[in-house]
Amino acid sequence: MWIFYAAPETALRKLTAELSEDSQKRANNLPMLSEMISHLERKAPKNAIDPILEFKEYSWKPLSSYVHGGLHAIDRHSKGYPTQILEQALKASNGVNGLVAVFGSILTGQHQLTKEVYKSFDEYSDCFQAKGAVVL
Repeated sequence: MWIFYAAPETALRKLTAELSEDSQKRANNLPMLSEMISHLERKAPKNAIDPILEFKEYSWKPLSSYVHGGLHAIDRHSKGYPTQILEQALKASNGVNGLVAVFGSILTGQHQLTKEVYKSFDEYSDCFQAKGAVVL
C-alpha cells in the first residue's frame, strides 16, 4: 500500500532494481514501518489506512514481542499458553490476513470487491479480534 500510495520515486527505483549486492544495500535504506504509515496517513484514502492504524494500535506491540523473542514469548514459553491467548493470537493473525485481502482488493480497482472484503469482516467477526482487544 505504501508503494501504491506514498512511496517516492527513489524508493520505487530501489525496489525495482536488478538484484545485486549493491542494490540490496540501497534497498535496506527504505523507511521503517512507522514512517511508511505516516506517509500513508497523508496520502492514502481513509479505507486504505484505517485497517493499518487499527492493527498497529491493538496488535502490533504484543505480536512484535512474540516474533522478536520479547517478554511475551519468554513468559509464555515457561508458563504455557492459555486458550484465551491462543484465540487472541489467532484472531490477530486473521486480522493481518484480512489486511492483505483489503489491500489486494483495493489494488484491483474493483470497489465492489473491497466492499465484499469488508462485508466478510462483519460476517465472520467471531474470527477477528474485537476493537480494543489486546493480545496478552
